[in-house]
Amino acid sequence: MVAQKITIEPVTRIEGHAKVTINLNEAGKVEHAYFHVNEFRGFEKFCEGRMVFEMPSITPRICGICPVSHHLASAKAGDQVMGCPPPRTASLLRELMHMGQIIQSHGMHFFELAGPDLILGFDADPATRNVVGLIQADAGLALKAVALRKFGQEIIHMVGGRRIHPNFAVPGGVNKTLCAEDRDAILAGIDEAIATTMVGLKIFKDWAAANQEDINKFAVFSSGYMGLVTPENALELYQGDIRLVGKDGKQLEKFDSNDYLDVISEHVEDWSYLKFPYYKKMGYPEGVYRVGPLGRLNTVEKLDTPLAQKEFEEYRAMNAGKPIENTLHYHYARLIETLFAIEKVRVLLDDPDIMGKDILNTHHEFKGEGVGVIEAPRGTLLHHYVARENGQIMKVNLIVSTGHNNWAMSEAVDSVAKTYITGPDIKEGLLNRVEAAIRAHDPCLSCSTHAVGQMPMLVDINDAEGNLIKTLRRDA
Repeated sequence: MVAQKITIEPVTRIEGHAKVTINLNEAGKVEHAYFHVNEFRGFEKFCEGRMVFEMPSITPRICGICPVSHHLASAKAGDQVMGCPPPRTASLLRELMHMGQIIQSHGMHFFELAGPDLILGFDADPATRNVVGLIQADAGLALKAVALRKFGQEIIHMVGGRRIHPNFAVPGGVNKTLCAEDRDAILAGIDEAIATTMVGLKIFKDWAAANQEDINKFAVFSSGYMGLVTPENALELYQGDIRLVGKDGKQLEKFDSNDYLDVISEHVEDWSYLKFPYYKKMGYPEGVYRVGPLGRLNTVEKLDTPLAQKEFEEYRAMNAGKPIENTLHYHYARLIETLFAIEKVRVLLDDPDIMGKDILNTHHEFKGEGVGVIEAPRGTLLHHYVARENGQIMKVNLIVSTGHNNWAMSEAVDSVAKTYITGPDIKEGLLNRVEAAIRAHDPCLSCSTHAVGQMPMLVDINDAEGNLIKTLRRDA
């Protein structure tokens, strides 16, 4: 047997464009597998010159899957740039919208994107291993999944006026109050949303019990973990300090988002447009970490809502309270966070201040620089703006959730390929497992690709038969 390269392109059931290349040696063993993010979007550069108050409307266009996350992180950065912290009612309404984003995104990912692998099987016919196959297998479950996502989308709609690309949060607050009819409509949907999430948790737990061997060998590795926390180190998705813990779960740093450049740096490889963030004090790759549901639940010590806390205790007990390293448990953690977000909706709506009319701070004490941080569904999202006194943007830096997880996704792809592809007979289901390693992180690749200055680039030119005839290289 001769050495060969297998290419998976495109990677399916994710947001954005990527491919995987798997290099096999003469014995048919995997030497290395690479996760290539092969799209480029220059949002940071073309936002230069725009006005800071435009940014909450511009940056959501990075992605139609998580526009609310960019919208709110941008508004929070604008609060700091303009020196106008929002009134409490505005902050509550922003957080409520964010919970809707968490619910709709997490619900869609578990049932519609990851669900075909878990419910139908990694080796199912790819023609039906999709949402259509789920409907055929269990129409009732599919309808519940759609209703859960709709519940989250309707929260966004009722709070912000639009389901996608809302024009709601502005530097200093928001531009719309919540009416009593919408509050009551949201409250009326909470119990059904909780019930559907509990169904999802049962589906995953039953699947895990039957597939523990796979879970224990499917991209299991150590890393650091990062996410927002409350002062008591409880889960926080909207406002808090950033906590970074090591492989043992012990705290490495707890810092204000404005200090992120003192803690985090970014590494570049010539085979991806997506950078590799890491903890500066440990260097690359020793300082790599994970974000998102699994990363957050390894970072926190508790959850502040009762049903989610009960599930969290069961989850962490799987490894005696130590960090959970199994990549497939991203799905488990995602459902626990969904439950937390639904319960948090009730907490927010029970707060009388959320019906207030004081929603915008019009008093500005211009600062010129600001960092907005939020826990997007996929992980910690940072927006950093520097502006002139007239509010015109001079510099933008975005470190997006999927970017933080770039090393983890690359490591997972390599690990799964080496674990499951062990000989010349390579079936489609084995390649699907490699894709599933990426899918578990729920990446948003169009969000996360960015560059400062030049990025290294490799261009392979092949003839009509696929033979490499020339390689062009541009270094950073």
